[in-house]
Amino acid sequence: MDTALKLRLAHEKEEPLDTVLIDQWLNDSQLVKKLTEQPVSTNGLTNLFHLIGLAEIPYIERLDHTQKLIDYVENTLATSEGFSYTGEVDQIVPCYNALLLEAYARLGLSHYPSAQRALHWIKNYQLFERNQQTTWAGKGIKKHGGCLNAVPCYIGIGKTIRALITWQEYQKTADPEVDQLIKQGLAYMLQHRFFLRLTSDTPISKHITSSAFPQSYFLSLTDLVYIAGKGQVLHEENTQPLLELLKTKQVKSNEWKLEHIYSYKGYTSFETRRKPSKWLSTLYPLWLG
Repeated sequence: MDTALKLRLAHEKEEPLDTVLIDQWLNDSQLVKKLTEQPVSTNGLTNLFHLIGLAEIPYIERLDHTQKLIDYVENTLATSEGFSYTGEVDQIVPCYNALLLEAYARLGLSHYPSAQRALHWIKNYQLFERNQQTTWAGKGIKKHGGCLNAVPCYIGIGKTIRALITWQEYQKTADPEVDQLIKQGLAYMLQHRFFLRLTSDTPISKHITSSAFPQSYFLSLTDLVYIAGKGQVLHEENTQPLLELLKTKQVKSNEWKLEHIYSYKGYTSFETRRKPSKWLSTLYPLWLG
């Protein structure tokens, strides 16, 4: 087991680690070495995906390389209203704002003004139901098929709920407004049995039934299992199709493979698709409780 996964496993189990061991495991990890060998880019999306991957590893913020990426995001992608993948406030979209909000929570940066603004954007403008209207007037949400139309983008809802669940996990004090948004979003996802269209019982989006790690802009089976488990809705009737789907994906008892690897510069899959994934096979049972 790569020592980066040991760090994640200890975090998931809330096991304390001493500083010397943390630094040793970061230093010994082949995955950390591979991720930190990538240079900081001049491309916003490249750095966004790079930081999101790193943030899956606890304590990675201790490394200078991570700090350089954080500095890039702060100087280039953080706007006066939230995170924008282009750096332009007019181009804020739900999925990328949420991805960086979650990364900041994992990196211990929830207190940063940029993270607070991203959370504020969600509280004020994100939609979690159909036939609602947002007051956000940015042009970015009108691209890509429309993020906040009468039927809001399901990927944006899923990524936002995932980010809010993670955000709450890392906070010392509760935020009732965030709790309510999570509850509202989970109710919407449960209506869809997490991955199915209401009208045709077909998958909502491409790759939504495929395992992937780390996360990217698309909504994956891995995201859905994380949301259902951490959101504490595993026993709901409408969660059962998701659990049945996950069961069919096992290659052996409690072993799963990566099924989709996103292709974009800056995104680095933690493993290949050839062998069972140690990350999925470790984390899925934990998320399922």
